[in-house]
Amino acid sequence: MDVFKHVAAAGSAAVITVTGIHPIDVLKTRLQVSGEGGGRDYKSLGMNRSIKVIIKEEGVSAFWKGIAAAWLREGSYTSLRLGLYSPIKSTMGVDSQSPFIMKFAAGSLAGALGSLVGNPFDVLKTRMMASETIHTPSLHNTATDLYKAQGIKAFYRGIEANILRAMVLNGTKMACYDQIKDIITFSQLVPAGMPTQFVSAFGAGFFMASTVAPFDMVRTKLMNQPSNIKLYNGFSDCFMKIVSNHGIRGLYAGFVPIWARFAPTTCLQLIIFEQVKPLLGV
Repeated sequence: MDVFKHVAAAGSAAVITVTGIHPIDVLKTRLQVSGEGGGRDYKSLGMNRSIKVIIKEEGVSAFWKGIAAAWLREGSYTSLRLGLYSPIKSTMGVDSQSPFIMKFAAGSLAGALGSLVGNPFDVLKTRMMASETIHTPSLHNTATDLYKAQGIKAFYRGIEANILRAMVLNGTKMACYDQIKDIITFSQLVPAGMPTQFVSAFGAGFFMASTVAPFDMVRTKLMNQPSNIKLYNGFSDCFMKIVSNHGIRGLYAGFVPIWARFAPTTCLQLIIFEQVKPLLGV
């Protein structure tokens, strides 16, 4: 079926992409959880010094902490949110002439479905990336410790924030990608094929970073809460505490790494996705 082929193509593109982009995600996560639970205050160090400190204290391999969970997360969450977009558009009757809001709705629905499946791996990935130990935490040990401490519900902490984030992220990503691609194709400003795909994906990546950053911040803090301490009572409480303690700018901590991750990730994912689809007969 085409749906499974779309999902398989998306999953392949996502796993390939995340392997190279993961170090940026680790840095972004460290900046977002900076100072919590007795951890280092990376925000006061800044990006460059944070990178040097991580390498000095944990080694270069620290930038790939949580990569196993990231692969599982991309193989579930991203494969669905990216792979289901076209089938959902077809079901909704959305085409190139449809309003932007309809494309956004199709992308949001695909994102919500993907986040429901991928949330456990997102939790594990976040905790493994935030670990400041010299040894890389294993996926099995992280999952076992989390389950022993809080049970199955631990794998769904931050689910509300994650769904909202996924809806905004995927709605923005896919709708902006489609809209920019349609404009470029109509105006012929950029050569067809990969150049058009690159420009469309790069533009979508910028808009994604702008809209998703606050949701990404709240999600990361909720998922990284210590097992024995409840710092936040859900999405709204976490959101208000961030604004109260750090102002609106607090919601955009780690924005540069977020954008630095989204721009190349979006470009690589969508370009690889477009190349893999014909190979699978989509």
